[in-house]
Amino acid sequence: MIQKNVYSKIYLDSAIISVFVCCLIVLWCLQTSNQFEHWFLIPITLSGIVIGIDTVNWFRGRLNIFDPVGIIGILGFHFFFLAPIFHVSWDSWLEPWYQYPPDWRPWLGGMAILNLLGLFVYRFCRNLLVKKPNNQSGQNLWLIEPKRFRWIVSFAMMLSAVLQLKVYQEFGGIMSYIASATDVEELTKFEGMGVVFLFSESFPILAMMAFTVYARGNKRLQTWPVLIVVLLLFLVLQIFFGGLRGSRSNTIWALFWVTGMIHFMIRPITKKEIAIGLVFLLFFMYLYGFYKSGGVDGLKTALDTQQSRTELEDKSGRTWQNLILADLGRSDVQAYMLYKLMLSNTDYEYAWGRTYTAAIATLLPGGILPQKPPQTSKESTELLFGRGSFNTGEWVSSKVHGMTGELMLNFGPFVVPLAFIPLGILVGWVHRCLFTWKFLDSRLILLPMLVNLCFVVLVSDLYLDIFFLMKNSGLPTLVILFSSQKNVSPQISNDLKK
Repeated sequence: MIQKNVYSKIYLDSAIISVFVCCLIVLWCLQTSNQFEHWFLIPITLSGIVIGIDTVNWFRGRLNIFDPVGIIGILGFHFFFLAPIFHVSWDSWLEPWYQYPPDWRPWLGGMAILNLLGLFVYRFCRNLLVKKPNNQSGQNLWLIEPKRFRWIVSFAMMLSAVLQLKVYQEFGGIMSYIASATDVEELTKFEGMGVVFLFSESFPILAMMAFTVYARGNKRLQTWPVLIVVLLLFLVLQIFFGGLRGSRSNTIWALFWVTGMIHFMIRPITKKEIAIGLVFLLFFMYLYGFYKSGGVDGLKTALDTQQSRTELEDKSGRTWQNLILADLGRSDVQAYMLYKLMLSNTDYEYAWGRTYTAAIATLLPGGILPQKPPQTSKESTELLFGRGSFNTGEWVSSKVHGMTGELMLNFGPFVVPLAFIPLGILVGWVHRCLFTWKFLDSRLILLPMLVNLCFVVLVSDLYLDIFFLMKNSGLPTLVILFSSQKNVSPQISNDLKK
């Protein structure tokens, strides 16, 4: 895991390439539509150039495949640069029941200015933490204690399996479970089950952890034919343990995690293999969207004929455009929020931190706080539809605003650059872990999840960040914590590697 630490350095050649690529895309846009003859394109392009430097470094091999600096660079290039351009090019915006601004471009440009300032803040905070540690030889590590690990992971897997079967039993079987998960009116049945899901849906990750630890010492299990079969089996397990609830993120984040486990613990993954995996992932997200909106029948219809799939797209809104812009971006949501906040007659009252305290309150047991306060849905509804429009169970916004959007709900648009401080600190710290956790360190099993958390923080609200961290990593982290021998001399790791 030791590599030349280049992350705090802006390479002139990478910056030049980033400028060239962004300008090339802008020239193409200007040739295709006169809608791009507008000042909004300037801050969006500058944002693309700044975040694009990390993207170029990743593609040129200057960053580890799973380095959070590179991952945020790639996803951020879409989030801050490509997504706003696609919105204008495709004329694709929020649902039609929103009162659109007369022109979306000034508000996209306004958000781009705030994001550009935020990206400089992000780079500064990130670079404070990614500097090379002074004494790497003194860094301790964790090693799996095999016998202890076998007992602990076996118990955790049995607990998870029993709880998941119990969940299906309470819903009257798998088909009844699917019907409840894909029916909006029956989603209330899942309320209060977060703690159960924390344990019951961990089985696939725990099984992959067990395989990873075993496969490290068995060359026959490190070949791609074997690993592909293992990944397919993992996908089936992941769908059975949580995927049937209709949550694509459950499955997508888990696949990212196990791919990272393979990369760090079994064999390195190349960019070509990453590209193949991304193609599969996009098709999976597209098709799974039909399951989420229509259940098994919706998925069957999507797989039937082109005409039936097109009709279902029009009815459900599960299009490729929606996947690229809504699932992987927040441009129109945040631009619309900025528009509503800057109206002279706005009646919106800032939350002043209430959404953050509500998110933290989700950690409290029901016995202490039986009635949890609403999350961002209250402020979101009242900003988008007017004060007093929030009505639990009747009229509630389900929009996810991203870290900058949530900050606007609380303190207004002019503090948006400050939202990038925690992101920069998190990315810098996770990179530092990548740089200091050495070969065979058991914490490397958790590292892909931490890299994933960086992107989740960018695109999600705080309560979703907390849910992701607790639900996805709670039980696996406990397994690593209790089955590892800690503070082992790095010399032992070097000897084992030899």
